[in-house]
Amino acid sequence: MQDNNLSDIDINDQRIVENKELNLIEALIPVVCLMALLAYNIFFVDDQEWFGVYTNQIILLIGGGIAAIVGIFNKVSFNLMVKEIWENLKSVFVPILILFLVGALAGTWLVSGIIPAMVYYGLQVLSPEIFLPASVVIAAIISIATGSSWTTSATVGIALIGIGSALGIPTGMIAGAVISGAYFGDKMSPLSDTTNLAPAMAGTDLFTHIRYMSFTTVPTVLVTIIIFSILSATIDTTGNADISNLLTSINNTFNITPLLFIVPAVVIALILMKTKPLIALLTGVVLAAIFAFIFQPEILTSLSDSKFAAIFNSILTDTQIATNNEKLNELFSSGGMNGMIWTILLICCAMVFGGIMDAIGALARITNELLKIATTVFGLFASTVFSCLGLNAIASDQYLAIVIPGKMFKKAYQDKNLAPENLSRTLEDSGTVTSVLIPWNTCGAYQSGVLGVGVAEYFAYAIFNWLSPVTTLIFAALSIKIRQISNK
Repeated sequence: MQDNNLSDIDINDQRIVENKELNLIEALIPVVCLMALLAYNIFFVDDQEWFGVYTNQIILLIGGGIAAIVGIFNKVSFNLMVKEIWENLKSVFVPILILFLVGALAGTWLVSGIIPAMVYYGLQVLSPEIFLPASVVIAAIISIATGSSWTTSATVGIALIGIGSALGIPTGMIAGAVISGAYFGDKMSPLSDTTNLAPAMAGTDLFTHIRYMSFTTVPTVLVTIIIFSILSATIDTTGNADISNLLTSINNTFNITPLLFIVPAVVIALILMKTKPLIALLTGVVLAAIFAFIFQPEILTSLSDSKFAAIFNSILTDTQIATNNEKLNELFSSGGMNGMIWTILLICCAMVFGGIMDAIGALARITNELLKIATTVFGLFASTVFSCLGLNAIASDQYLAIVIPGKMFKKAYQDKNLAPENLSRTLEDSGTVTSVLIPWNTCGAYQSGVLGVGVAEYFAYAIFNWLSPVTTLIFAALSIKIRQISNK
């Protein structure tokens, strides 16, 4: 029988609820059912939309319902489950606000010309002699600006594949360079949904997560760039990297000026000054809106009869800016706050599933079994890494590879006096980036389809992606930058 008073304690302060009447097999029933439903959806349902666009969310709710049935059979009260769900939902209120601001930021940075300016200047660093490392850098810059590895690959990635092929560079190498840079930017960008999702699951804030993640991510991308520099030196390139058409299209559509970088510079300065994320992001939105009026009045006029309406639309809903180059049209689009709804609903449904698993004692039972194997700090990190890798392969979705291990291991890290950013960093190092290495994962299927290069062909060259979990395990084994709660 569970102690109902436990649910009255804030979920961030309490340990995982114990339930001695629940055995390991019963605890695993909701997880197995969840995995089975996800597998069925992936392998037997066309377009992986069994329940429409919100299939993963509904499957999480079904998993929560199965967990509730298991709990009822083990004498767990329905009220306790509801209370645990409510505590979980309260714990992600601020991250949800941040996600809405991230959507607003993406929209205003687009209409103000900040993102196009980053693309414009980023493309100009391209040189045939250093094509591969330059591709990593370009993809990284654009992915940081957009927060999306998928959009980066679908736009500049396609262009780089075409340019590199004309130079005689193997497409697997080019795709590996693009994907490495794109996922580095995806990890480090405050606009990325996975970069917001990981700290939300672990219980830390966005910018603490990004700063702490840089300890493993920056060395990994530097090694990646060095390896691609060596590869470039061994390849004979021919032809010219002509990007003039892309640059002309951007220049004809937007008023491109280095002054636009004032806005991201201010946001970065606020981040370095440890300003609260909500304030830093809101500042970025307001400044970008002002810059849109100053530098892009024609864009605002083309989007709406009222410039103010164009700004509000970019904040709230979909915005698409058409150019005379089809490759750029997908890049120059944003969903605003509305574009964050899918991720926010995923978080909420994950909180429902996790809350019920908490209440019935399933997380405690599963975690205790894992901790019997992971008796050391390194063992805990290794268990987290392999859980993320396994879920990327089984669930075929990078979001679930972050959500489920994040909820499962959160209290285990606290019990070992490890700061939550250790968990959030490990989730990204092993969950976010490895999804693209699995052919049947949504990310692997998408990238291979967009770039026209099979996963097997680019796997070895996606250096950043397979090296990231190795780096995080090396740091854990050598106790490098493993922050303790008492030392924060």
